Amino acid sequence: MSEQPTKYLSILKPQTGLYKEKGSKFISFAFPVNSESEIKESIDNLKKEYFDARHHCYAWILGPDKTLFRSNDDGEPAGTAGKPIYNQLLSKDLTNILVVVIRYFGGIKLGVPGLINAYKQATIDVIEKSDIHEFLLPSFVMIYFNYSNMSEVMKSVKRVDASIHLTEYLNDCRVGVTLLKSKELEFVNELSLIYGVSFKILEQSEW
Repeated sequence: MSEQPTKYLSILKPQTGLYKEKGSKFISFAFPVNSESEIKESIDNLKKEYFDARHHCYAWILGPDKTLFRSNDDGEPAGTAGKPIYNQLLSKDLTNILVVVIRYFGGIKLGVPGLINAYKQATIDVIEKSDIHEFLLPSFVMIYFNYSNMSEVMKSVKRVDASIHLTEYLNDCRVGVTLLKSKELEFVNELSLIYGVSFKILEQSEW
């Protein structure tokens, strides 16, 4: 089983770039995104604003493990646009990002190698202009215990600098905490050594 990522790289805000080749203009746009609905909205908005452009090619990656991704050549020869964009995102280890490259044809055909290079360079330009930030992933843990275990549980919570977001102190207690994903294994291993304590690692959507 592969180790889960504890952090990821993405951009902080939208950015634009530009590459010109033999009269053709390749305008690149980078967006920080967190969902496919955000991606669709950004692409749709660009298509409306730049309706007179011949091609709106793009690639995107979602998730810390980069398992969600897609690229689109939008009418360019297969593999000459979306894939070069996607490969640049991978080379910079970026995720939660969308890059769209809009082409205005200059009248001279670039050929397959020329197109691949143009979409690559347009992507490089917008990435180089972007503010890249390292995001630390959180972990969400719900802890269940008897009141008599309160002191030991709270010591463990404090030791990993976890933040408490939910408390229910009855005979059977329940405490929900967030902490850095990088400390999750240490934390749950420590909890498992306390007799009578159980826990559940939650998805963010369950929180």
